[in-house]
Amino acid sequence: MKQTLLISTLSLLLAGAGNSAWAQQVYRCAGIGGAAPEYINNAKDAQTRSCKLLSGGNVTVMQSTPIPKAAVRVAAVAGSGGPRTDGSPEQRARDNDSRAILEAELKKAEAKLAEQQKEFNNGEPEKQGIESRNYQRYLDRVAELKDSIARNQSDIAGLKREISRLPAPASAAVVN
Repeated sequence: MKQTLLISTLSLLLAGAGNSAWAQQVYRCAGIGGAAPEYINNAKDAQTRSCKLLSGGNVTVMQSTPIPKAAVRVAAVAGSGGPRTDGSPEQRARDNDSRAILEAELKKAEAKLAEQQKEFNNGEPEKQGIESRNYQRYLDRVAELKDSIARNQSDIAGLKREISRLPAPASAAVVN
């Protein structure tokens, strides 16, 4: 599919740059199963696949970049996808659920960080097995531990930031 897309894009570029008498016909075929549409320049294939002829301009095909799964998960957990109605019980329930999920994730991340820091032992973890004879393995493991701790600290900061964006829990309301 990528070759067909590349060939048709290249053909379009050549057709636009060259003589207008050599114009290429381009067909748009629907993607299978919700996939992106495909552009082809073969009339016989277009007829068999029920593709539509594109006319009246140039065709530019751009690849989209996938969204990281972690970003999708945080957005879904934080409930930032829909409009916020502050007074509704449903919104308060969603906010409380989001807060509970984020706080549980935060506790897990903090426990993991404490374990990692204990193993890291201020940059001097205990040598394991072959590491006493192979110092480079030891240095590699120390570097991996350090990177893992930095990633985990970043995750914790992000979770705290998301929790701070949520409204205060209903049980923390001040009563006069």
